[in-house]
Amino acid sequence: MSCSEWKKVRLGDLCNVQTGPFGSQLHSKDYADKGTPIVTVEHLGNRKFSTQNLPLVTDSDKHRLSKYILEQGDIVFSRVGSVDRCSLVGRQESGWMFSGRCLRVRVSEKIDSGYLYYYFCQETTKQHIRNIAVGATMPSINTKLLQDITIGLFPLDKQKRIAGILGSLDDKIEINNKINANLEEQAQALFKRWFVDFEFPDENGNPYKSGLLDVFVEFDPREKINRSLDYLFFDMKCLSNNSMKLSDGIYRTVTSASSFRDNDTLLAKITPCLENGKTGFVMNLGDNVIARGSTEFVVMRGKEDVSPYWVYCLARSDEFRDLAIKSMTGSSGRQRVQYSLIKNTPIKYSPNMMEQFHLCMKPLFQQINKNNIENTALSNIRNTLLPKLMNNEIKL
Repeated sequence: MSCSEWKKVRLGDLCNVQTGPFGSQLHSKDYADKGTPIVTVEHLGNRKFSTQNLPLVTDSDKHRLSKYILEQGDIVFSRVGSVDRCSLVGRQESGWMFSGRCLRVRVSEKIDSGYLYYYFCQETTKQHIRNIAVGATMPSINTKLLQDITIGLFPLDKQKRIAGILGSLDDKIEINNKINANLEEQAQALFKRWFVDFEFPDENGNPYKSGLLDVFVEFDPREKINRSLDYLFFDMKCLSNNSMKLSDGIYRTVTSASSFRDNDTLLAKITPCLENGKTGFVMNLGDNVIARGSTEFVVMRGKEDVSPYWVYCLARSDEFRDLAIKSMTGSSGRQRVQYSLIKNTPIKYSPNMMEQFHLCMKPLFQQINKNNIENTALSNIRNTLLPKLMNNEIKL
């Protein structure tokens, strides 16, 4: 690598680092029903922010706290907890705000914001941030710690080319995610029409019949664990908010866990994960492959002649989620769903509605699965290219 084209620079000499507003400046009770979104640690994702349950602040609070307004190209870090997490502010988020549990990095003209974001995505950089964090029980970083991090810097034109290559892969992933979100909306809309509003177009005029939920769904099916084998294991982090995708399982020995197969639905059992919509549809394990998961999942499996797509859409429906939340027992901070209280819920159906629903849903779910597989491949390509580009192992 040519010394003339790459150098190490202190982040604080390139960027402005700003801590979010202190608690005395903005309380959770100040959040409004309408106004400007304010991102917290929970909303930091892979490049893009999650928009799930975004708090809002009034125009007067936004004006009062104007130094905490985000601009396109800013990078927002978690200040506490998962201190290696960050997101890049895009055009859509410009004008939003950030909370006191976050740090904002605003770049100068010397560095491309996309390049800097991907620099922080390197595992070596993430590990360095975790190492310099202070606090034993709750890791945290501050403006000085972040400012003192050393950044490897190429000339600006090369920074932009690196960010462009990596960004094009993430752009395609985001397009696939938007397609999947639209397909899921279609699935939920049809489910609501047929199974909530009871507008099923039964050509034979057969009336709806009633049955208990327990007739349709098996909850937490148990299968024998071979203690000498490693199983693909998924914890709560593998379950996305409002998404079919289940990812990042690891092989490990388990003694007590939930069991699931392809076409099972996983529903978060605890608060606030259930309230935030954490639901997964299991795909691509393979025929007769059993995986294991956190005991904080409710596993839902359709019984004979019940479409697995119906089970997933049921778990995602507002009506079922309200029912599940009402069934929760335990301490206020760690309540759990009690499916024994909901399995006797009456369900309406018609003789051929399950088959028709399955036929309608199959191509939608297949396309979602195809997009998820492509996204995994794209992510792997991006993760392989990232350190090579940053270390100049690939000539541009």
